[in-house]
Amino acid sequence: MSKFTKEMVDSYAKKLLIGLTSEENKMVLEEMEIIEDTMNKIANFKDIEKVEPMTHCLDDFKVLLRDDVVEESSDITDILQNCDNYEDREIVVPKVVDTNDVYE
Repeated sequence: MSKFTKEMVDSYAKKLLIGLTSEENKMVLEEMEIIEDTMNKIANFKDIEKVEPMTHCLDDFKVLLRDDVVEESSDITDILQNCDNYEDREIVVPKVVDTNDVYE
């Protein structure tokens, strides 16, 4: 497996639309190294292939779902009063993504 590089982290950050400073890039690389070391240790456990995968860390984990109750929703005009800018029933927000810069 190849090591993560500064260029790889920068490329992924650009694709994820997050900007990283050089300090943040270094921190990500250090964290990836720790993760890789940990995964290598786990992979080298004796008889690791015999361990059954688990879906949750607690054996007695149970999901209790609440009843699905239909409730009246808030009035849209009341909700839109909290917005600075809206058209019809839609809130207008500034454009934050330029799709031309996302993919190389």
